[in-house]
Amino acid sequence: MNVNQVSKSEFKSKALEYFRQIEASGASLIVTDHGKPALEIRPYQNIVRNPLEVLRGSVVSYVNPTAPISADDWEAAQ
Repeated sequence: MNVNQVSKSEFKSKALEYFRQIEASGASLIVTDHGKPALEIRPYQNIVRNPLEVLRGSVVSYVNPTAPISADDWEAAQ
């Protein structure tokens, strides 16, 4: 995938043209602000994922799930 860069001012004047190029090529576009990357514009990809697969591995400990939670534990869980 080819990654192109363009300044914010150039992007602003040719946004629709860049959108069409991105849709046609599938390549990302990096929009820079004073020479530094600020935004990445890329084609949308609809990825259907099973919610259980997304959560797999997220539970660190399941020692006593019915025990009351303390204020310290609650802060760590946020």
